[in-house]
Amino acid sequence: MLTHNQLRQGSRVEIDSLPWIIVGADFVKPGKGQAFTKIKIKNLIDGRVIERTFKSSETVAKADVIDTEMQYLYSDGEFWHFMDPGSCEQVALTNVQVGDALSWLKEQEAYQVTLWKGKAIAVQAPQFVILTIAQCEPGVKGDTVSGATKPAVLETGATVKVPLFVNEGERIRVNTLTGEYVERAK
Repeated sequence: MLTHNQLRQGSRVEIDSLPWIIVGADFVKPGKGQAFTKIKIKNLIDGRVIERTFKSSETVAKADVIDTEMQYLYSDGEFWHFMDPGSCEQVALTNVQVGDALSWLKEQEAYQVTLWKGKAIAVQAPQFVILTIAQCEPGVKGDTVSGATKPAVLETGATVKVPLFVNEGERIRVNTLTGEYVERAK
């Protein structure tokens, strides 16, 4: 059980028999009355975001979720299939469960899959991924201004802005949290 002062951003809690992750937490101590913590939580199953308030005397159950590394196999259009490399057990996740990681999924790569009560409920891409540029316009010499960028479509279908010197077919490192180009991959 977590007390109100242990409710921090990133903590996983169980409320109304569902797993949630705290995306924002504010401790409030009014001049008159009891202190409370106001949290913003995101449902790990369907992605809903709500706000809740907890008095200093209340406790919240910690969610029994496990993050395990699984290998992305393929998509059949409706489901995205992952495999546990240790047991070769496969799980299928929906578009909602894959969420933001969808733009960065590359076959045969490892991703963090969140399990709740033995069932896969979410996927998280690593912070940085290395992807190949599938399509981008060539940079024109003399068409440069400080920090000039151009759009590039990656092998996963995601579009990122890259510097003019980066060309089609090159491998680049992308930050999956911001969706921004970081550097050329070695």
